[in-house]
Amino acid sequence: MAIKDLRINRQIRAKEVFVIDAEGNQKGVMNVFAAVELAEQSGLDLVEVSPNTNPPVCKILDFGKYRYEQEKRIREAKKNQTIIKLKEIRMQPKIESHDLEFKSKFIAEFLGEGNKVKISVRFRGRELAHTELGKVVLDKILDILTQNNVAYILDRGAMMEGRMMSIIVSPGKSKK
Repeated sequence: MAIKDLRINRQIRAKEVFVIDAEGNQKGVMNVFAAVELAEQSGLDLVEVSPNTNPPVCKILDFGKYRYEQEKRIREAKKNQTIIKLKEIRMQPKIESHDLEFKSKFIAEFLGEGNKVKISVRFRGRELAHTELGKVVLDKILDILTQNNVAYILDRGAMMEGRMMSIIVSPGKSKK
């Protein structure tokens, strides 16, 4: 539940709530007005922390401090998050060896940045009758990556998707 969706003090709609005080002691079920009065006497807020239970659970605490700690926890979670992108390299089954080498350098670069790479071979016209040529091109790419000591993990083997055959590789552990 988002912090801005929390109800505090007189915004709480339930008639009775289960109250937990500032020290963490359970005060039990009580009228919402009595709970708000109890919170105000201690100079704190009554915050509805679990609105979906019956009766809703409310805590007596400093709402400003609570909101700050929750936002800090969310920022820390975002900081530790890694975003993996899927890059795509397209080619044709009749690609020249130099172009294959050139594209494999880009694949190695993408893997080095920590991104997954989708390597696709696009078939046009009568090329669709010879899909085995696409498989050969994809195998050559994997051979070039292996020869250049690029660490990768084959996530998905060669698979046809309409007029394209593709594989997906992700960065692997370096072999140092």
